Amino acid sequence: MKHNSTAREQSLNPTPIARTDVASTNKESAASELDERMTMALRAASEKKAIDTVVLDLREIASFTDYFVITSGANERQVQAISDEVFETLKKAGTPPARVEGYKTAEWILLDFGDFVFHVFDEKARKFYDLERLWRESKRVELPGELTGDTGSPASSSLRSES
Repeated sequence: MKHNSTAREQSLNPTPIARTDVASTNKESAASELDERMTMALRAASEKKAIDTVVLDLREIASFTDYFVITSGANERQVQAISDEVFETLKKAGTPPARVEGYKTAEWILLDFGDFVFHVFDEKARKFYDLERLWRESKRVELPGELTGDTGSPASSSLRSES
Protein backbone atom coordinates (compact mmCIF):
# COMPACT_ATOMS: atom_id res chain seq x y z
CA MET A 1 0.00 0.00 0.00
CA LYS A 2 2.78 2.39 0.88
CA HIS A 3 4.55 1.63 -2.43
CA ASN A 4 1.42 2.60 -4.37
CA SER A 5 1.02 5.87 -2.50
CA THR A 6 4.65 6.78 -3.26
CA ALA A 7 4.15 6.05 -6.96
CA ARG A 8 0.95 8.07 -6.90
CA GLU A 9 2.69 11.00 -5.21
CA GLN A 10 5.51 10.89 -7.78
CA SER A 11 3.07 10.87 -10.69
CA LEU A 12 1.02 13.72 -9.21
CA ASN A 13 4.07 15.79 -8.21
CA PRO A 14 6.86 15.19 -10.74
CA THR A 15 10.14 16.93 -10.09
CA PRO A 16 10.51 19.90 -12.47
CA ILE A 17 14.33 19.67 -12.53
CA ALA A 18 14.31 16.23 -14.18
CA ARG A 19 11.68 17.33 -16.72
CA THR A 20 13.74 20.40 -17.71
CA ASP A 21 16.90 18.31 -18.16
CA VAL A 22 15.08 15.82 -20.38
CA ALA A 23 13.51 18.58 -22.49
CA SER A 24 16.83 20.32 -23.14
CA THR A 25 18.52 17.03 -24.02
CA ASN A 26 15.69 16.12 -26.41
CA LYS A 27 15.80 19.51 -28.10
CA GLU A 28 19.55 19.26 -28.69
CA SER A 29 19.35 15.75 -30.12
CA ALA A 30 16.09 16.22 -32.05
CA ALA A 31 17.57 17.91 -35.11
CA SER A 32 20.40 15.37 -35.23
CA GLU A 33 17.93 12.46 -35.44
CA LEU A 34 16.50 13.78 -38.72
CA ASP A 35 18.17 12.39 -41.81
CA GLU A 36 19.64 14.59 -44.52
CA ARG A 37 16.67 14.16 -46.88
CA MET A 38 14.21 15.34 -44.24
CA THR A 39 16.40 18.32 -43.45
CA MET A 40 16.56 19.17 -47.16
CA ALA A 41 12.75 18.89 -47.42
CA LEU A 42 12.27 21.11 -44.36
CA ARG A 43 14.63 23.75 -45.78
CA ALA A 44 12.86 23.64 -49.14
CA ALA A 45 9.49 24.19 -47.47
CA SER A 46 10.94 27.00 -45.38
CA GLU A 47 12.23 28.73 -48.53
CA LYS A 48 8.64 28.86 -49.80
CA LYS A 49 7.43 30.36 -46.52
CA ALA A 50 5.72 27.25 -45.17
CA ILE A 51 3.62 27.98 -42.08
CA ASP A 52 3.67 26.11 -38.75
CA THR A 53 5.89 23.17 -39.72
CA VAL A 54 5.74 20.18 -37.37
CA VAL A 55 7.56 16.83 -37.41
CA LEU A 56 5.92 13.86 -35.68
CA ASP A 57 8.02 10.81 -34.79
CA LEU A 58 5.85 7.76 -35.52
CA ARG A 59 8.52 5.05 -35.14
CA GLU A 60 7.07 3.67 -31.91
CA ILE A 61 3.42 3.65 -33.02
CA ALA A 62 3.32 3.03 -36.80
CA SER A 63 4.98 0.58 -39.15
CA PHE A 64 4.28 2.27 -42.51
CA THR A 65 6.56 5.29 -42.00
CA ASP A 66 8.94 6.79 -39.45
CA TYR A 67 7.94 10.46 -39.55
CA PHE A 68 5.17 12.81 -40.63
CA VAL A 69 6.17 16.30 -41.66
CA ILE A 70 3.12 18.57 -41.53
CA THR A 71 3.09 22.13 -42.82
CA SER A 72 0.69 24.68 -44.28
CA GLY A 73 0.41 27.28 -46.98
CA ALA A 74 -1.82 30.34 -46.97
CA ASN A 75 -3.50 29.57 -50.31
CA GLU A 76 -3.65 27.03 -53.17
CA ARG A 77 -0.69 28.53 -55.02
CA GLN A 78 1.54 28.53 -51.96
CA VAL A 79 0.58 24.95 -51.07
CA GLN A 80 1.57 23.86 -54.58
CA ALA A 81 4.76 25.96 -54.49
CA ILE A 82 5.84 24.32 -51.21
CA SER A 83 5.08 20.88 -52.62
CA ASP A 84 6.94 21.65 -55.87
CA GLU A 85 10.02 22.89 -54.01
CA VAL A 86 10.17 19.82 -51.75
CA PHE A 87 9.60 17.54 -54.76
CA GLU A 88 12.29 19.17 -56.92
CA THR A 89 14.85 19.47 -54.13
CA LEU A 90 14.68 15.80 -53.23
CA LYS A 91 14.42 14.70 -56.86
CA LYS A 92 17.70 16.54 -57.58
CA ALA A 93 19.21 14.73 -54.59
CA GLY A 94 18.21 11.40 -56.14
CA THR A 95 15.13 10.69 -54.03
CA PRO A 96 11.87 11.43 -55.82
CA PRO A 97 8.74 10.63 -53.82
CA ALA A 98 7.21 7.20 -54.34
CA ARG A 99 3.79 8.84 -54.54
CA VAL A 100 2.17 12.28 -54.73
CA GLU A 101 -1.50 12.76 -53.87
CA GLY A 102 -3.83 15.77 -53.94
CA TYR A 103 -1.79 18.14 -56.10
CA LYS A 104 -4.65 19.40 -58.30
CA THR A 105 -7.00 20.36 -55.48
CA ALA A 106 -4.11 21.64 -53.32
CA GLU A 107 -6.07 21.34 -50.08
CA TRP A 108 -3.82 18.55 -48.82
CA ILE A 109 -0.81 17.44 -50.85
CA LEU A 110 0.93 14.30 -49.66
CA LEU A 111 4.47 13.42 -50.76
CA ASP A 112 5.44 9.87 -49.72
CA PHE A 113 9.19 9.34 -49.39
CA GLY A 114 8.88 5.96 -47.65
CA ASP A 115 10.49 6.61 -44.29
CA PHE A 116 8.78 9.99 -44.04
CA VAL A 117 5.57 11.45 -45.44
CA PHE A 118 5.43 15.17 -46.17
CA HIS A 119 1.95 16.72 -45.79
CA VAL A 120 1.26 20.22 -47.15
CA PHE A 121 -2.15 21.61 -46.18
CA ASP A 122 -4.07 24.76 -46.82
CA GLU A 123 -4.98 26.24 -43.44
CA LYS A 124 -8.66 25.23 -43.54
CA ALA A 125 -7.94 21.58 -44.42
CA ARG A 126 -5.24 21.34 -41.76
CA LYS A 127 -7.68 22.42 -39.07
CA PHE A 128 -10.34 20.03 -40.39
CA TYR A 129 -8.15 16.88 -40.64
CA ASP A 130 -6.02 17.78 -37.58
CA LEU A 131 -3.34 15.12 -38.01
CA GLU A 132 -1.53 16.33 -34.91
CA ARG A 133 -4.58 15.35 -32.85
CA LEU A 134 -5.09 12.04 -34.68
CA TRP A 135 -1.45 11.09 -34.07
CA ARG A 136 -1.22 12.61 -30.60
CA GLU A 137 0.56 9.52 -29.23
CA SER A 138 3.54 10.36 -31.43
CA LYS A 139 6.49 12.38 -30.23
CA ARG A 140 6.82 15.91 -31.59
CA VAL A 141 10.35 16.62 -32.82
CA GLU A 142 11.70 20.03 -31.80
CA LEU A 143 12.99 21.88 -34.86
CA PRO A 144 15.44 24.78 -35.04
CA GLY A 145 14.02 28.03 -36.43
CA GLU A 146 15.86 27.80 -39.73
CA LEU A 147 14.03 24.56 -40.57
CA THR A 148 10.58 25.87 -39.74
CA GLY A 149 10.86 29.24 -41.45
CA ASP A 150 10.55 30.95 -38.07
CA THR A 151 13.52 33.29 -37.87
CA GLY A 152 12.21 34.98 -34.77
CA SER A 153 12.57 38.43 -36.32
CA PRO A 154 9.78 40.94 -35.62
CA ALA A 155 9.23 41.52 -39.35
CA SER A 156 8.54 37.87 -40.12
CA SER A 157 6.21 37.39 -37.18
CA SER A 158 4.19 40.51 -37.98
CA LEU A 159 3.83 39.43 -41.60
CA ARG A 160 2.49 36.06 -40.55
CA SER A 161 0.00 37.49 -38.11
CA GLU A 162 -1.39 39.89 -40.72
CA SER A 163 -2.02 37.09 -43.25
